[in-house]
Amino acid sequence: MQHTKRAVGVALLTAGALVMAGCSASGGDSGGDAAACEPAGEDVTLSFTSWIPGIEDAVAMWNDANPDIQVEVQTGPSGNAGTYQNFFNQLEAGNAPDLGQIEYDALPNFRVQDGLVDLGACEEVMAAQDEFIDWTWGQVTLGTEDEVYGIPQDSGPMGLFYRSDLFEENGIPVPTTWEEYREAAVQIRELGGYITNFSQTDINQFAGFVWQAEGQWFANDGDAWTVELTDEVSTKVADYWQDLLENDLVSTYPAWTDEWNNAYNSGEVWTWNSAVWGANSIASGAPDTAGNWSVAESPQWEAGGSAAGNWGGSSIAVFNGTEHPYEAAKFALWLNTSDEALTSLNTTAQIFPATKDGVNLPALQEGVAFYGDQPIYQLFAEIGSQVNPNFVWGPTMTQVYADVSDGFKAAVSGSGTLADALADAQASTIAALEAQSIPVAE
Repeated sequence: MQHTKRAVGVALLTAGALVMAGCSASGGDSGGDAAACEPAGEDVTLSFTSWIPGIEDAVAMWNDANPDIQVEVQTGPSGNAGTYQNFFNQLEAGNAPDLGQIEYDALPNFRVQDGLVDLGACEEVMAAQDEFIDWTWGQVTLGTEDEVYGIPQDSGPMGLFYRSDLFEENGIPVPTTWEEYREAAVQIRELGGYITNFSQTDINQFAGFVWQAEGQWFANDGDAWTVELTDEVSTKVADYWQDLLENDLVSTYPAWTDEWNNAYNSGEVWTWNSAVWGANSIASGAPDTAGNWSVAESPQWEAGGSAAGNWGGSSIAVFNGTEHPYEAAKFALWLNTSDEALTSLNTTAQIFPATKDGVNLPALQEGVAFYGDQPIYQLFAEIGSQVNPNFVWGPTMTQVYADVSDGFKAAVSGSGTLADALADAQASTIAALEAQSIPVAE
C-alpha cells in the first residue's frame, strides 16, 4: 500500500553504484551467501515494522502456528510520512528491525545504501518466483536475474471510486474518458461540489496518471539514465490537471487529513482516482457514506481504451544487520503467499495480493457492503491486467517526489504551473544524478 506524503531525502549513491533499475552487486554481508540463509537451529524472535492496518492480526496467526519463530510487529506512519526516515536512521545506527515494509519505488533507495539483504540465496524465496505476478517480482529483483531484495506484498492498479448515488440523483453520467470527466466536473461544481481533490503531495498518484497515459519518467539503456519528466505525455497530464485547478473544478485539501476525510464524508467531493487499496481509505475516512460508492475503470484518454495506471505496491524486505535472514524470509513468504494471511490483510486493509492466485481468494470474490455489494476486487483484477508492466522507477525517487511536490504546492497557491514543477524537477533530478556520478544520457 502506498500513499506518499513527503519524501524523506535523497539516498546516498556512490559512483557507479546504480546504473540499471537495480544494482548488480549482492546486498551486504548477509546477502549472496548460501550460508547466510540457513536455519538458526534455535528459537528466534524477529522484529518487523509496517503501517498496514490490522497487520497485527496476521502476525498473531503466524505466532500461534510458529512458536519457534516469533514476530514482534511495530506499526507507524506510511513510508514517506516518517517510517522510511526511521529505517535510514536505524540502519545508520545499526539497530534496524529484521524486516520492514518498503514500497517498490523506494527499494532502490535502500538498496544503494546497502541496507537490504539479498534473499537470492534463500532457496524457498527463489522457488516462489512463479507464485507472483510477473511485474511485481521484477520490482523486487531491481533488474537483476538472481538477486531478490524483498517479497512482493501487493499492487495498486488504479480505478475510479465514485459516489454512485450522487451521479444518479443528478443525472450525470459516470465519465469514461478524461474529457467526460472534465464535463462532469463542471456540472458538479455548479451543484456546489467538486469532482475530486487534487493532492499536492501524492506525487506517485500523478505518476500513476502518467503511467496510464503510456508515459515513462525514466529509462536506462545499460549505460546511462534518461530522465523524461517533461515529455509530451507528462506535459499533457500536467496541463489537464492545471486546467481543472485554474477553473476551480477540483478541491485542494491536504491529503490524509480530517479536512480531506470530511470532504468525502460530507459529499462535497464525489470521486477519487485511486489504487485498489483506496477502498479502505474511503471506508475509514467517510463512514457516513457506506453503500453509496461504486468503482469503475479509470477514465481513458481515448474513448474505448483500456489502459490503467498503478499507484503503490509494497514489499517486505529484510534489512542488513539481521542475524536471521532464513527465518525472516520464511515469515515474509508466508505473510504474502498464504491464504490465511492474504485473507486477513484484505479484510483489515483491503490489501490486493501480488500473487497470481491471490485474486481467487473467496474474500476477493465477494461483494463489498461499503460499495453497494459490488465485487470490486474482481474489477480490480481485470484493471490490473491493463497496467503496463514496463514502467521504470528512477534511482532517486525520494528526491523526485520531494521536488515535484514542492512545485505542485507552489502551483496550487498560484505560483507557476504543474508543468513548471515537472520542468524544475527534471533539472534537479539530472543534477542529483550527475552530482552522484550516475551516468545521464545526453
